[in-house]
Order: sequence, then C-alpha cells, then structure tokens
Amino acid sequence: MINIKSKEEIEIMRHGGHILAAVLKEARDYTKPGITTGDIDRLVGRLCLKYGIKPAFRGYQDFPANICISLNDEIVHGLPSDKRIIHEGDLASLDFGVLYKGFNTDAAITFGVGKINTTQAKLIEVAKKSFFTGMKKVRAGTHLGDVSEAIQKYIEKEGFAVIRNLAGHGIGREIHESPVIPNFGRKGTGEILKEGMVLAIEPMITEKGFELRLNSDGWTYTTADGGLSAHFEHTITVTKRGYDILTQ
Repeated sequence: MINIKSKEEIEIMRHGGHILAAVLKEARDYTKPGITTGDIDRLVGRLCLKYGIKPAFRGYQDFPANICISLNDEIVHGLPSDKRIIHEGDLASLDFGVLYKGFNTDAAITFGVGKINTTQAKLIEVAKKSFFTGMKKVRAGTHLGDVSEAIQKYIEKEGFAVIRNLAGHGIGREIHESPVIPNFGRKGTGEILKEGMVLAIEPMITEKGFELRLNSDGWTYTTADGGLSAHFEHTITVTKRGYDILTQ
C-alpha cells in the first residue's frame, strides 16, 4: 500500500528536507583531501544536534553511522571509517536521511574532490540530469514505469550503465515505504502516480557494467568491475501537474 501524505505532512517533510539540504551542503564544503570519511560522519552528527533532527539512517537495520559516504567505485551505503582517507581527485557520494517530527526525508549528491577528469565530471552530470529527465514524466495519473524508462534511456544514451539491484522508494513515517522505484523500466507499467505520494528517486549509475558486490563490511556496495559510480537523489512529492522537490 502506498501512503498518500496530507498537505500538513508534506510541509513537515519539506521543513525536514530543507534541514537535510543544509547538512549536505556543510558536509560537502567540509570534504577535503586528507580528512577521513569518519571525520565527515562526526561533523554530520554535530550538525544533527545543531539543527535538532535525528539522522534517519543511524540504527536503521543496525546501520552504525549518521551518513553513507561512498567513494569512487562504491555505489551506495558506504560505511564511514577513520581508515578511509579522502584524496584529491576522488568522487564522493554523500547519502543522508533526516527524521524530523516523525517523518523522514532522503537525498544524495556526488561531487569531485579537487580536480577531476572529464569522465568523472560527465558521470556526475549524467547522474544528476537523469534524475531531472525522469522528473519530466512525474505527475498524477502517469505510470511509475514512465519515470524509470526515461531515467534508463537517458543514462544509457550517454554511455553509462544503470544499477539494477538497488532502487528508489516511497518515504514518510518509514525511511523505506512502497513503492519500489527502479531506475530502469518500461513505459505504461508500474504504479499509477497520485497527488500526495512522496517518493525518494535516486539514479545510481556506473562507468562500466551494472553488476555489483557487497564489501566485507556488510554495508558498502561497489561495482564488480571497478568502474566509477555516481548517485543523485531527492525526495519529491507528486502534484497534479508535476512534482515538488522537498530536499532543496
């Protein structure tokens, strides 16, 4: 069952989403060569206290950190560590969730640390543009498969691959709610979108193939072939004529 949110609930999520965006910006600005992903996680913990919110991922299925930090060939769920040092030229993905007044929001960004090459820059840009390409299909009355197909076609047209074993999701009182939102699909299939649905849509793309593997830490997914990966996510609500981003 897909939960439809009231206007009041959506406004609570919007407020939480604004805080989430502020935390992500501060965490991005803090990310420099020489620091560790553990340093970033501790910063995010301090920001959660500053803004009076709870990190939605901490404790979820026993996840032990405030934020997921994935580097280079890591796709998602990167576990922060004091042994994981950030270097010039790394690709860094920050995936963060906020629990505010009983409702969750979720967003992710990928960016280069210092100077990066043209392939890395294109990968970041395509991940972001694929999200907004999918958003052009979002409105009450359309099929979720229309969104997934648009994302997939754009990514593959640009020469990259779409992760198939991980997906976006509905979101609200739970961090993961129905429906599951793959980044590949077929027009005219899947759930019909309704006004008031709140969805976390998150293209995850790779430089090479879409196969993945789970690292020994039990959390971090990496590309099986060592290719680079990028991730872009916002929490959005479906409206009659389109969508509204809650995490910006």
